Amino acid sequence: MKRGFYTIMAAQFFSSLADNALFVAAVELLRAGGGGEWQRAALVPMFALFYVTLAPWVGAFADSKPKGWVMFISNAIKMVGCLAMLFGGHPLLAYAIVGLGAAAYSPAKYGILTELLPPSQLVKANGWIEGLTIASIILGVLLGGQLVGQHLSVLLLSIDIPLIDTGVDTAAESAIAALILVYMVAAWFNTRIPHTGVEMRPLRTNPSRNVLANTLALLPDFWACNNRLWRDKLGQISLSTTTLFWGAGGNLKFIVLAWAAVALGYNTTQASALTGVVAIGTAVGAVAASMRMRLDMATRVIPLGIAMGLLLILMVFISNIWLAIPFLILLGGLGGFLVVPMNALLQHRGHNLMGAGRSIAVQNFNEQACILGLGAFYSLSLKLGLSVFGAITVFGVVVAGIMLVIQRWHASNCRNHSEELDHLLHIARQDTHH
Repeated sequence: MKRGFYTIMAAQFFSSLADNALFVAAVELLRAGGGGEWQRAALVPMFALFYVTLAPWVGAFADSKPKGWVMFISNAIKMVGCLAMLFGGHPLLAYAIVGLGAAAYSPAKYGILTELLPPSQLVKANGWIEGLTIASIILGVLLGGQLVGQHLSVLLLSIDIPLIDTGVDTAAESAIAALILVYMVAAWFNTRIPHTGVEMRPLRTNPSRNVLANTLALLPDFWACNNRLWRDKLGQISLSTTTLFWGAGGNLKFIVLAWAAVALGYNTTQASALTGVVAIGTAVGAVAASMRMRLDMATRVIPLGIAMGLLLILMVFISNIWLAIPFLILLGGLGGFLVVPMNALLQHRGHNLMGAGRSIAVQNFNEQACILGLGAFYSLSLKLGLSVFGAITVFGVVVAGIMLVIQRWHASNCRNHSEELDHLLHIARQDTHH
C-alpha cells in the first residue's frame, strides 16, 4: 500500500470515531430533554437527509478539489453541527448539519482510493478501510456511552474555563464538547493527505454561464450517472446490494439500542456496548472478505443478505445477554463479508463509468435514500404504536425479501446477458490502468 493510504486511514478513523460517539450523545441529549422514542429513531433519517438532497453536487464537488481539502471542510461542518447542539439548536436539526458534513466527506473518502490504488488492491483496501471504520464504530459507540455515563461526565463537567461560561451543564453536552476535539484531530490528518496527481474535473462546466446555472446543470449530469450505474449489469447488482445493506445497517445501530432497552432493560451506556458487539462481527467479516474474496467473485455473497434479514427477525426472541453476544457477532460478520466485495465491485464499475467522486455520490444517494426511507418507516411505526419487537420483525422481513429479489435479478442477468457479464468480469480481473 502507498504511504498516503495510511494517512487516509487515520483521518477516517478519527472522523468515524467522533460520528459514532456523537450519535450516542445525541440519543442521550434527546432522552434527557424529554424527546420521545420516535424522535430518537428519527436521528438516523435526519443524518441521511443531506446525503439525499445534495447528492447531485457533492460528488462533482469532490472531483473538482483535492480530496484531502474536501475532507477537511467536511469535518469543519460537522463541528458546526456539534456547536449548534451545544448552543440551543434542536438536536434533530443540528444532527442534520453533521450529516451535511458527512455527505460531503464520503465521496472524497472513497473516491481517493480509486485515485491512489490500482483495481487489484481495491478489495484489500476496502477491507482495511471497512475494518478500520468498524473498529471506529466499536470504539465510538463505547466512547459515546462512556462520555454520557456517570464517571466520565462528572469529570468533564468539573473542567472549568476561567472567565468563560460555556453553558455546558449536562452529561450529553459535555460529551458533545469533547467530541469537537476529536473532529479537530481528524481535520489535522486531512491536511496531511497527499495530492494524487489526478486531474481535477471543474465544478463549473461552462465558464460563460453564472454559478446558479452551472449548479443546476449538475442535476442532469448526476441523474445520467445514476442511470448509467443502474443500467450496468454488475453495477446495478452491487449498487442495489450495498444500498440495502447500508439502509438496514444505518438503522441497525438504533434498533440495537431500542432492543437492548426493551429485551434486556439496558440504559444508553450499557446498550451502546452491544452496538459495538455487532461492529466486532462486522470487522471480522470485512477482514475475512478482504483476504478470501476477489473482485470478480463479489456477487457470490448475495445470499448472506437474505440471512441477515432472517437473523433480524430472530433477534426479538433473545432476552439473554450470553445468547445475544454471539448472535450479534454473527449478524455483524455476515454484513461485513457481504459489503466489502460488493463495495469494491461498485467502486470499480463506478470509476470506469464516470469517475470516483461522482460514482460515490450516486452510491451515497441511493444508500442514504434507503436509510432515510427505512428510518422514516421504522420511526413512523413506533409513532403509530407498533412495539419495538413488532417494528424489528417487519424490518427484517423487508430486508430478507428485497435481498431475495436482488438474488433473482442477478440470476436473470446471468441467463439473459451472459456475454456482457463475462466481459465486465474480465475487465475486473484484468484492469491495471493505474
